[in-house]
Formats: sequence, C-alpha cells, structure tokens
Amino acid sequence: MSDREGYAYGDRVIGEIRQNCPADYVSAAGFLNRTRVPVVNLHHEYGIYGGEDGDHVLLLAEHLQRPLVVTLHTVLSHPLPHQREIITRLAARARGVVVMTEAGRHLLAQHYQVAAEKIHVIPHGVPVVRAWSRREIRRRLGLAGRDVICTFGLINPGKGIEYMLHALPGVVARHPRVTYLVLGQTHPVVRRLYGEAYREHLKQLVNDLGLAGHVHFVDNYLTEAELTDYLLATDVYVTPYLGADQIVSGTLAYAVGLGKAIVSTPYVYARELLDQGRGLLVGFRDPEALQNAINRVLGSPRLRHRLQQRARTLGLTMTWPRVGARYANLFREVMGRKTAYAFASRLGPRPPGAPHRLHRDHPARYLLPAGPDQRLHHRRQRPGSPAGDETAGKA
Repeated sequence: MSDREGYAYGDRVIGEIRQNCPADYVSAAGFLNRTRVPVVNLHHEYGIYGGEDGDHVLLLAEHLQRPLVVTLHTVLSHPLPHQREIITRLAARARGVVVMTEAGRHLLAQHYQVAAEKIHVIPHGVPVVRAWSRREIRRRLGLAGRDVICTFGLINPGKGIEYMLHALPGVVARHPRVTYLVLGQTHPVVRRLYGEAYREHLKQLVNDLGLAGHVHFVDNYLTEAELTDYLLATDVYVTPYLGADQIVSGTLAYAVGLGKAIVSTPYVYARELLDQGRGLLVGFRDPEALQNAINRVLGSPRLRHRLQQRARTLGLTMTWPRVGARYANLFREVMGRKTAYAFASRLGPRPPGAPHRLHRDHPARYLLPAGPDQRLHHRRQRPGSPAGDETAGKA
C-alpha cells in the first residue's frame, strides 16, 4: 500500500485503490470481474490494507467473481480474534492459499483451520545471478580489501541493528579491516510517525562506540541491481531481528539465494531457511553471541565456504523462474484445464520453454492499492517511469 506521498508506478500498473476507502475495494473487484482475467493472486500483509487490521481487503475478495489465490506474507502464531477472522475468511474465499514456509503451513492448518488441500508452500523468490567478478564489484563500491558485513531492508527498531553495533567492537579487534553496511531507507511509516529518530540513534551509537571508520549507512531505496552488487560484495550477511514470530523475510531470502554466509537471530523464517547448517543462529539481543559467530565466519575460510555452498544449494530452488513456474502450475490447477488452455491460447504461440509475457495493455496486468488520497482509476504510464522495488523494502 502506498503511503500518502504516493508512488510513480511503472506502466504495468493499471489501477490504484485508496487505502481507507471501502468503495474502492468493491470497485476493484468489479473491474476485475469485467476483464478476462482468469485468476487473481492477492498478496496479504498486515498494515497494507485499510480498515481494522486491514479488513477492507475482504470487500475485494468477497465481491470478486474470479478464482482467487491468496499469498500470505505473515501468519501470526498468536493473532487477535479479528486478525484470525480476516485470514480465515480470505482462505474460505480462496481456491488456494500460498505460504512461504512449512511453519506457515502448520500454523494455517492447526490454528486457522484452513483445509490442508488448499495450502501450498512456494518459497520467496530470488533473482538469478549471472557471471560476475566479486573483485570488480568490491572495487567499484569502494570495498576493496575490506571484510564486509551487511544488513539491508527498510530501517526500523525491529531490525535490532543496535545489537549488531554493540557486537562490532569485538569484531573489529579481531578483524580491523571490517566494514558494516546498513543498507536501506527508514521505513516510510516509521519516518512519518517518528522521523529519523531511530537512524539518528544508530549514528550516535556508531560515534559513541568509536566505529566511525567501520560503519557505512546507505540511505537509499536500492534497485535490484544495486542490492545484488552489495550482497555479492558481502562476506557475512546478518539479520539481528527482534521478532521471534517473523515468518518471512525477503532480505534473508535474497541472502540465501546469493549464497551468503549468514548469521541470524532465530526467528521462525531464519530457523527454517538456515536449518541443516545453512547458517549460524544466535540468541536475540545478544551482542556477544553475534560477535563470536561473525568472528568464527571471518576467521575460517573453510566455514565460510561451507555456509555459502549450503545456502546457495537451497537458493537455486528459490529463483524467480522456478517460483514463477510453481505459481503458474497452481494457477492452472485452480482455473481448471479448459480455462487455463483458453487463457494460454489468447497469449499466442511461444518458443519451447519460453515464459508467456503479457502485452502491456492486457487486462491481466497488475492492480495495486494506492495511498489514501488517490482514487481507483485505470491508467497508462509512460514507458520508463520509475517503479518501486519491493524487495528493497522487505523486512
């Protein structure tokens, strides 16, 4: 959901919804019903949609006359009654419910009473990385000869970055050429409510700990190419997050996909993704444990290589083409064989093995919710208009 400033979406976005206008959700469903869109994939996250706990999204789902697949980015283990009701109603309306972890599957079945046959586990997607020169990337980023630690995402107090900063002096003592990169802008909601107080607190902590030459804040909303370069230059990726119940992290998914050596606190998603020796887990709010784990990785090329290889092996199963293929198979399943064949025929012939690509004016393009001051409308934007990079904003 766009904030009040709005976003300049790319030309694939054909409609927007005002966050706190219930009528817009009904209008969006009506628009989709009038198109030839054969299936709708609705992504759900708390805090995006309007209403109590985001319940306006139910208006769209319940007025929709197309097969619905719901992708859940958060499945709370201890939801409030109304939060539970939203998920159960979405699941009841949907023909398929996608979660990104086995933990999510278990929660839906055991605590939300979603039928097991409706639940599908499809991992968070990651980019396909072509041939690259790590030495050249480091030189270009000004990181040549450095031991690079990295955290990225929209900055907010739940990231636990202050604990990583407290761990850093003990890392610097062992590895004096360490640079810790903190990548990403402040979360827009946090910035709107509290300004840059958290970022300023972190910067002051850097000065207080004498780390000015070892910490670099990149206060930008990174493109996928920029983000990939920073990750490829990284020796140790760290997620010192504080929320034990966090069930998905796009940032951690990207780090695994790019085969990074990872140190993380044991939130739900990290426990699942870093199982079987794919990373090191340390306690929450424990700078000493962070320090010890990072020193182990930086001090042992053999350990670092083993963590990288195991992460990369899993990451190869999470690339966007593979994730996209799994979604396509699910869409065919919920549409039914005849509908899926008719839809594919409308897209025209394609070379063997090549993905279908929709024309920019095809109605099966994207419909996105907008900020509270924007109306639902269907629009075309000039080619080359900037679009937000969702991944850079992942938690």
